[in-house]
Amino acid sequence: MNKKKQLVSKMAFVAVSLLLLGLSVGYKLVHLQLVEGDKYEKLSEKTTVKNFEITPIRGNIYAHDGSLLATSVPRYSIYFDAVTVKNTIFNNHIDALSDSLSIMFGKSSNYYRDVLTGARNQKNRYKRLARDLSYEQMNRVRTFPMFSLGGVKGGLIVERKTVRERPLGKIAERTIGYEQRKPNGQYLRVGLEGAYGNRLRGVPGLQLRQKIANGEWKPLTNSYQQEPQDGYDVFTTLDVNIQDITHHALLGALEDFEAEHGTAIVMETQTGAIRAVANLGRTQEGKYYEKLNYAIGESHEPGSTFKLMALVAALEDKVVDTTTVIDTKNGILTFYGKYNVRDSKKGGYGKISLAEAFERSSNTGMVQAIYENYKNHPERFVNRLINMGLNEPLGIPVLGEGIPKIPHPKDTDWDGLDLPWMAYGYGVSMTPLQILTFYNAIANDGVMVKPRFVDQIRNLGDLNAQKLPIEIVNASICSEETLSKVQVLLKGVVEKPWGTARNIFDPEFAISGKTGTCQLDYTKDEVQYVSSFVGYFPSDKPKYSCIVVVHRPNKKKGYYGNRVAAPVFKTIAHKLYSSIPKDQYLDLNRLQKLTSKEESLLIYPSIQITQTRP
Repeated sequence: MNKKKQLVSKMAFVAVSLLLLGLSVGYKLVHLQLVEGDKYEKLSEKTTVKNFEITPIRGNIYAHDGSLLATSVPRYSIYFDAVTVKNTIFNNHIDALSDSLSIMFGKSSNYYRDVLTGARNQKNRYKRLARDLSYEQMNRVRTFPMFSLGGVKGGLIVERKTVRERPLGKIAERTIGYEQRKPNGQYLRVGLEGAYGNRLRGVPGLQLRQKIANGEWKPLTNSYQQEPQDGYDVFTTLDVNIQDITHHALLGALEDFEAEHGTAIVMETQTGAIRAVANLGRTQEGKYYEKLNYAIGESHEPGSTFKLMALVAALEDKVVDTTTVIDTKNGILTFYGKYNVRDSKKGGYGKISLAEAFERSSNTGMVQAIYENYKNHPERFVNRLINMGLNEPLGIPVLGEGIPKIPHPKDTDWDGLDLPWMAYGYGVSMTPLQILTFYNAIANDGVMVKPRFVDQIRNLGDLNAQKLPIEIVNASICSEETLSKVQVLLKGVVEKPWGTARNIFDPEFAISGKTGTCQLDYTKDEVQYVSSFVGYFPSDKPKYSCIVVVHRPNKKKGYYGNRVAAPVFKTIAHKLYSSIPKDQYLDLNRLQKLTSKEESLLIYPSIQITQTRP
């Protein structure tokens, strides 16, 4: 009896427990549905539906004349949602749609019928039919049977992406550059694309997409929740014609001398506008392409092109004059009994003026001029260089500018060789663009302007363009007296019979500049060279300045700056000179019958009237 009661009690306990469990579960279900239903419904939606960022069309980059340097072209991919289309619509349009796809893309109508039917049978909501379509092609697909009904009824899904194209191809590739977004959201920025990326990028849009099978996301509609705002256009200072001339002139020299790499820059004298930048590096196969931006990023010992900076400093301090006579010491100077400075001419040049020493690029002459006058106070020389801004980067917007180096007596590693070595361009370091900027200041009557790569930034049709002004780095790098003296010497380098660049003399127009031949790896057995020429033209009224730097030419074929780099400069200058407007002069004294200057202008509107020819 007791056992029977115990059994009944246990069964009752189990029944009550089950009842309580059922009530608890029921309560939870009711609570979830009625109380927390909205919450979990929203969470579910978040996991299956969300906004995707739509990349806007990146702004274009233009040359100075309006030619396209870089542009974003929209490309479209077409997908088919085989689930959303009703049977009647699918069956009524499948044949016509297959025919339309066949005509446009070339494959057979049966092929597309099998693709569409297969997607239907597999309940594929994201079957790709075509990709990389142009805007016109995409719009044509929108008119096809069934697809013309839209995204829901017709199952059409359109996705857009943008592709960056460069009409010039590889020319100026490193200057134009690129911008890549890393997984962490940061950007890898190169050239003008990177420098002005924040203006070119635009503002992303938003599109609502639904998660489907295989982790893919399908747009709910072909419209956007937020329209993307296209980026601004950047109008550069680059000139397509000058860029082409510069590129091919440099390429020819690099190929002829089998050089490792080289660069050439053309700058407009008064404005600092960069009209061309060529950077070419050699591949293992012996071909050349825009490998790195040597013009901006490669800081190296300039060699003899730095003699101009040294001479300007000495003339400003009035420790020498261009007429100062210097003994070249049989072409060899020795420091501390074992460190030699040599002239390229064995035996030296005898006793010559400082002017001739510069024109001949005598190392011994320049070193003596600097060392003998500054050896007791080297900081005076260095401070003069610093006052001219040679120790500071230019601060251009393009990333990666090399840092110049000007040793100072206060440096812990300063020694007795630094001063004489600096006199002829060793121990110091500058980029080609930094060197060119100084020479351009000499051409620009002492006014140092900051190199400019961009004229303006604006949207298409925007009348309120952001114009970038001309920036003056140094209003006067030296006195007028010093300026006039070194201008004469730079012209003499090309025109004097003994000038190191006499080989590029052209009686048709005057060139001013300086050669440079700098040793590399001079602490090793196998010495290599950097050949350079920097200057401006026409000498009397400079329009352009230019620098050419060639690294590691084949020494068997030549390595001096006048033979390797200077001819490239001349080629560029000669082709550009023909495009520079020439003044025509007419003596008023020959116009006896004309009663006024105004009447002369009516008859000769294109001629500059002057009393005497300058």
